[in-house]
This record gives sequence, structure tokens and C-alpha cells, in this order.
Amino acid sequence: MAGLYAERLAWRLMVESGDPVVYRVDAAPVPDTADQLPFAVTTIQPGSVGDELFMTRGHRHREPSGEVYVGLGGHGLMVLYDGDETRVVEISPGTVAYTPPGWAHRSVNTGTEPFRFLAVHPGGVGQDHASIAAGGCGARVLRAGDGCRVVPARTGRSSGKRASTAEAGAPGEVHRSPAEARREAGESRRRRRPAGSS
Repeated sequence: MAGLYAERLAWRLMVESGDPVVYRVDAAPVPDTADQLPFAVTTIQPGSVGDELFMTRGHRHREPSGEVYVGLGGHGLMVLYDGDETRVVEISPGTVAYTPPGWAHRSVNTGTEPFRFLAVHPGGVGQDHASIAAGGCGARVLRAGDGCRVVPARTGRSSGKRASTAEAGAPGEVHRSPAEARREAGESRRRRRPAGSS
């Protein structure tokens, strides 16, 4: 994970103060060969390096191939990048997300509890982590109050440039935590009630 976060000093200080586990991958004992279907459960802990939320290091497949993610617990985002366009998909329990062939992808925990998902892809496609380490994944996900905001990876600051979204996540857009979204929805319903209603 060294070198992947924008705030390198914050990363170094975090490592020196105890080196917490950011994420873990529990892979099934399935051979990674073309005739198989490898899968794994990834768990990303809640937390951040400076303002940048905990994430996986990300990868793209060496052989163009899609990948399916299924949300199991917690809340997060999948950031996808094809070298020009960035897409962001919200994932929560029961969400099924798809990574198209050739797109780099990484996942980010945007909640306050561990974010878990199942990932499944064809065997034998390989994972290229080096191109993500060198060129990024198109966007960074930063804390913003009780939620988060997605910003272009080059600057780490909101630029107004928009990304395509599958459900949400244009750069600079604030994503609310589930508790905050419920709280805001409740306040909105209370404001719309006519006078005298209970």
C-alpha cells in the first residue's frame, strides 16, 4: 500500500505507529486457470490515511476480462478507470456490480464498519497491480463530514470535472453514510407533513 495514498507522510506515520491492516483477501482454493472460476471475499477496514479512505490497491486484468462484485456487508464504492473515463459504483449488501474488460478497479470503504464483498472473475486472466500503482485509478475517495467525496486522482482536490457514474459518485459529490441518509430522509418527511398531522 506504500505509495498509493496521496498523503505519503500520513501513511508513513500510520505505519510507524502500528501498521494497521487496511484490507484482507480470503481466496477460495480454486486454481487460477482458464478453465476455473476463482473467487474471493475481500474485507476493507474502516479508516483513512489523512483524508483518503481505506481502499484496496486495485488492479486491472492482464487479459481483458470482466469481474463481478457482490456486496456482503458494510458500505463502499468501486472506482473503475479505463485510462480516460472514471466510473464510481456504490456497493452495499446485496448490490451486484460489474467491471467491464480492460477497466482498472479498486474498492473503498466509505462506512464505519468493515466493508465486505465477493469478487468473481474468469481464471487465468492475471492481475496487474503495477499499472495502478504507477498511473492511479482515476479518482480518490476522501472523507467529507459523515460521508465522502470523489475527486480526480491527479490533484486530490475537487476540480468540477465529472465522471460517469453507475449509481453515484461524480468527483466532488458528497456520499452520505447510511445513518446520515436515513436522518436526512426523516427530516425531509417531517418538513413535508401538513400542519396538524401527527
